[in-house]
Amino acid sequence: MIIDNVKVYTEEKTFVKGGIMLDGDKIQRVYAEEEKPQFGEEEVLDGDGAYAIPGLIDLHFHGCKGDDFCDGNEEAIERIAQYEASIGVTAIAPATMTLPVEELKQILSVAAKYKKNGTSPKAADLVGINMEGPFISKVKKGAQDERNIIPCNVEIAEQFLEASDGLVKFIGIAPEDNEDYLEFIEKMKGKVNISLAHTNADYDTAKKAFDAGANHAVHLYNAMPAFTHRAPGVVGAVYDGKHVMAEIICDGVHIHPSVVRAVFKMFGSKRVILISDTMRAAGMPDGDYTLGGQAVQVKGNRATLSDGTLAGSVTDLMKCMKTAVSFGIPLADAVRAAAVNPAMAIGIFSRVGSLEPGKRANVVVLDQNLDVKDVFFRGELVSR
Repeated sequence: MIIDNVKVYTEEKTFVKGGIMLDGDKIQRVYAEEEKPQFGEEEVLDGDGAYAIPGLIDLHFHGCKGDDFCDGNEEAIERIAQYEASIGVTAIAPATMTLPVEELKQILSVAAKYKKNGTSPKAADLVGINMEGPFISKVKKGAQDERNIIPCNVEIAEQFLEASDGLVKFIGIAPEDNEDYLEFIEKMKGKVNISLAHTNADYDTAKKAFDAGANHAVHLYNAMPAFTHRAPGVVGAVYDGKHVMAEIICDGVHIHPSVVRAVFKMFGSKRVILISDTMRAAGMPDGDYTLGGQAVQVKGNRATLSDGTLAGSVTDLMKCMKTAVSFGIPLADAVRAAAVNPAMAIGIFSRVGSLEPGKRANVVVLDQNLDVKDVFFRGELVSR
C-alpha cells in the first residue's frame, strides 16, 4: 500500500508533501514529492493533499461508548480499543479510578489477561495502564471517591505491578499526604513512572518529589493548586523539573484556551502530552452515566457530578488535538503532543509514535479541516 499526495509529518516534526510506502504492518519508506518513486502493482491511495500523521496515543482516559476500563472485563476493553482505533487513536493506556485495592488488582489482572490473549485486528494496542489513584489527596480528589484514598505504599504498588503483569506504567501520588513519599519514589521510580496526581502539594514539596525521581504530572492545572506569582505550586515545580512531562486536557472545558497556549509556550512542545480523560459517555448521547461508582450527568461537552465537579471529559483525543489547533497551537506541535511525546513517555517510541521506516504502520489521514479520512492500523485500513 502507498499513501501518496499527502503532507507527511516527518521526523523533524514538520510537514512535507510526499507519501508513505507500507510493507505489511511496517512503514517501508517515507518520501518527499521530488523523490517520488515509480509505482508498480502496489495499491495507491491518493490523499488529495491531506495530512498524514502517526496514530495518536492516549495515556489517560477512562472509557468511551458506554464502557469503562474499570468495568473489569475483557469485552469492555476490546470495545474501548476498537472505538479508539476507529478514530485514529492506535495505542492506549487507560486510567484507573480510586477504588478498593482488591478491586483494582482484579481490574489490572483482567487487563493483563486481555493483553496476553491478544487483540483483534481493529483494536488499538493496549500499551499500558495509568493509575490515577488510590494514593491521592482528599482535598483535590475531584471526581474520585475519597473513601478509597490511602497513603502511598510500596507493598501495595508492587502488588499492582504484579497483578497487571507489568502493564502499569504510571502510578500517581499526592506527596503532601504521605510522610514517606520520598522513600516511595526512591523504591518505585526504577519500576514505574511516578506521577503527581490529584495533589494539593506546594512548590517545595512537589519540587522535592520531582528531584527524587517523579517524572510526570497528571492533567496539569486540574486537581492541583492554582499557579500564582507567590505560590507557583505543582505547576511551577513541573516547569522547573525539566525531565517532567505534563498532561493537559484540551477539550475546551478543563483549561481556558489562553492557558493552553501558555502551557505550550512555557513548557515547549517537547514536554506536553495531550490526553482526553474521557469517561464512558464519550461517543454517546447526553444523559446519566457513572464514573468510579459515582453518578455523572453529561450535557454537551461537559461531564459533571451532582455538585458540579468536572468528572472527566467526553471529547476524544483526536478532537482534543483539533481543539488545540483551534486555540492557536501549530498542528505540528499538537501532533507531537498527541503522538510523539506519549510514545516517549511510556517507552514505546522505538515502535510507534512517528512515521519512520521500520516502525509500525499506524497512519491517520486528516482532511484540511483536520477531520479523520482514513486510519491505517498495522498497515490495514480500519476506518474510512
